Amino acid sequence: MNQKRYLWFVATVVAGVFLFSGSAFCADIKARMKDRLPRIIELKAAGIVGENNQGFLAFIGGNQSEQVLIDAENQDRQLVYGAIAKQQGTTAGVVGRRRALQIAENAKPGEWLQDAGGKWVQK
Repeated sequence: MNQKRYLWFVATVVAGVFLFSGSAFCADIKARMKDRLPRIIELKAAGIVGENNQGFLAFIGGNQSEQVLIDAENQDRQLVYGAIAKQQGTTAGVVGRRRALQIAENAKPGEWLQDAGGKWVQK
């Protein structure tokens, strides 16, 4: 996924979260996700992390030197998915799986994705 599309997604999602929270909360999530994005893009390009079928980042292989970064991103995604789920009357799991499909569509060649059956494949 290119940076513009990811930032658009973050802005859209955070706008949805705004309906349930104060603007400072939304601004914090958006800023954190935006700040992490360049490093996440690098990690994906290096094949260190991929996108799982639940809408979260996961390590590919043994190099987990960026565990704190990945955990922080996944925690923010969980907050966003939960807010969207509440707005749409569904679950965070459903939102995450939908987001995983969008991420897979927009992934760059060579990025790792987890298919619906749990198998890791490179796009």
